[in-house]
Amino acid sequence: MIYFDNAATSYPKPRFTLDAVGEAFRRYGANPGRGGHKMAIETSEMVFKARQELITLLGGEDPERVVFTQNCTGATNLAIKGILRAGDHVIISSMEHNAVWRPVDALARAGVIRYDIATVVPGDPAATVENFRRLLRSNTRLICCVHGSNVFGTLQPVEEICALAHGEGILFLLDAAQTAGVLPIDLRELPADFICIAAHKGLYAPTALGALIVNCDEPLGTLLEGGSGSLSKEPAMPPFLPDRLEAGTVNTMGIAGLRGGLRFLRRRTVAGIHRSEMALTDYLYEGLEKIDGVILYNRPQLPVLSFGIEGMSGEAVTEALAQKGFALRGGFHCSPLAHQTMGTYESGTARIGIGAFNTREQAAALLRAVAAASCRQRGAVADP
Repeated sequence: MIYFDNAATSYPKPRFTLDAVGEAFRRYGANPGRGGHKMAIETSEMVFKARQELITLLGGEDPERVVFTQNCTGATNLAIKGILRAGDHVIISSMEHNAVWRPVDALARAGVIRYDIATVVPGDPAATVENFRRLLRSNTRLICCVHGSNVFGTLQPVEEICALAHGEGILFLLDAAQTAGVLPIDLRELPADFICIAAHKGLYAPTALGALIVNCDEPLGTLLEGGSGSLSKEPAMPPFLPDRLEAGTVNTMGIAGLRGGLRFLRRRTVAGIHRSEMALTDYLYEGLEKIDGVILYNRPQLPVLSFGIEGMSGEAVTEALAQKGFALRGGFHCSPLAHQTMGTYESGTARIGIGAFNTREQAAALLRAVAAASCRQRGAVADP
């Protein structure tokens, strides 16, 4: 198998991740924050170091603002449902993943909030920002925007949107599922109030781990209540972070793996990985341009590239390529709003997710397989 599904989950994981998880099973088997014995203390220290390393990667300073979640969806739900109150208004972008759209829509259907969708205009940041501005209301409390599309690899003008939000006293949530570890993110330059992260993608951690960075002092309501390892006699969750938002045992092994992934990023550097991934993305884009019958929708700004073959759905394309040993994702990628925006709502797309371990030889092999699939499709159409 040649793996090009890194936009869903990075694979393979670097040696640093594998070693860190193995070490965790040997050294950090206790429950962090739940005991005074040596292993529990060492496990707590390891988890705290992971918070420190992650917030440092993002240009922040306070590790206690790193809240570990089950995944990025857990982070978006925690922020959205924790901050919004009855009567609030929310603006989301037309490129949002269902991890943002569905919790916002669920609150709207329950009659708690109202929301609007700002149309993203690819290639025109000013028009995109203006579309957000037009939707502002006196009761707008939160603006949510995905940093980079998980389908088309487009970047949104999030710095300008964040500035717009803060200029109006509105909170800003950044969905960094596709960009954390892929692009440099610096809280000093992009002071989003909430940053939602999928650790298993560009941070090369195991699955079932995400993080919410709480970069504001607004009190968040809880989604879960339970053991926190602190203030155990109190009926309510502790008022301080991260304990308030981390009910129950955290994913210790996943967090250890995150430390390994972060070590890999420090060794290779985010900028260095990004350069190599984008060089491969450009090579694939330019190769696909030359194949008859292939449809391209945009030139990506991230190592995420969607394409189609005339007369085939996105799922059909990836099924044909899977038979030749290639792992891609086809369909709608949990982002129907993005497909509506880009005009692919009916067919979906085939998506190539490039990672740090993909090679030019693998990309060349994929181009040959796409060319063969397109040729077969055109032959099938021409044959009565």
